[in-house]
Amino acid sequence: MSLQGAGQVWRRLDVTVRDLPLALLFLAASFLPGLRGHGTELGDLPDRPFDALALGALALECLPLAVRRRWPVLCLALVACGFALDQVRGYHSAAGTALPIALISTGSHLEHHRRATVILLSVAYVPLAVALTLAGSGGETPTGFVTFFLVLASAWGAGAWLRATRIREEERRELAAAEIRGAERAQIARELHDVVTHHVTAMVVQADAARYLTGAPQRLEQSLAAVSDTGRRAMTDLRHLLDLLNPDHGAGATDVRAPAVGRVLTLVEQTRRAGQPVDFTEQGTPPASTGSADLVAYRVVQEALTNALKYAHGSPTSVEVRHGEREITVEVRTGGSGARTAAAVGGGRGLAGLRERVGVLGGEFSAGGSDGGFTVRARIPAGSAS
Repeated sequence: MSLQGAGQVWRRLDVTVRDLPLALLFLAASFLPGLRGHGTELGDLPDRPFDALALGALALECLPLAVRRRWPVLCLALVACGFALDQVRGYHSAAGTALPIALISTGSHLEHHRRATVILLSVAYVPLAVALTLAGSGGETPTGFVTFFLVLASAWGAGAWLRATRIREEERRELAAAEIRGAERAQIARELHDVVTHHVTAMVVQADAARYLTGAPQRLEQSLAAVSDTGRRAMTDLRHLLDLLNPDHGAGATDVRAPAVGRVLTLVEQTRRAGQPVDFTEQGTPPASTGSADLVAYRVVQEALTNALKYAHGSPTSVEVRHGEREITVEVRTGGSGARTAAAVGGGRGLAGLRERVGVLGGEFSAGGSDGGFTVRARIPAGSAS
């Protein structure tokens, strides 16, 4: 098994199991000959050899570390009792170092009653100092007891700092996730706008035209077939967008259905069937990788043709797509009443969304009336990330 696999298995274990080795390590170290009598010493009591009571003190100091993250208060209480027994009896074992570790863990993982816990520990320290003094600790001055208390307070403060750092990191991740969700919702809203407005507009125009073709059965059949085909395309695109909202949707499935510039010809033919004369020109060869540029270019053409159907139905329209090494250029011109077209679509949500999309990729976008018509232009850097 690789180190990465072993790490994943270890992280899946219960937190008590992961903390148990530390507890056993402290317990084993307490019995090492070189460390006996060289542990934490509060007060000036003479060293005492281990006896049966020492085993209880060591167990209280070390074994509760296994639950230091699951039950931090219980861990600290037991370790503190073991430490007090260790010092009063004069064992001075290496297990005394477990008390600062328990304080750091409690300061880091305790969620409720933090202030009450600090107060109780501070109050409990006073009887320990008194007991050590009465037991014959004549060499320990009040300054020594105060210094050790400050050491313990520093251990708690270190745990509190770790907790605050962890909370800030969680808040940062939640904020980043919320921003990502917001961006995804905005993108899906733009996609829905593009899909619905284009396909539904084409269906309405084709259905209106079909009412005047009752004397031409063949043309009527073609018009109704175009309506049916457009409806199926709309259902396919909407189903794709709904799949994006599904939490089980695969991460790589988005690129499979994303329209490419190569499908612009299909879009143009669909608009022609709706009764809009469209002249299409495509220059250059699309690069192997365009990132999001091809999808944005497709949406620019789609929105421009939708507006042409809405506000300049029957007016000549030209679509020109140029592929460069580093960018895609799209230009859609629509004849007719330029003032009416510009007023109708110049401030619309669709064009505003396109301006935002192109801007995100570092491109340029413009839309406005000129020479009695309306022109939409976009320069989109190729290879931009989605």
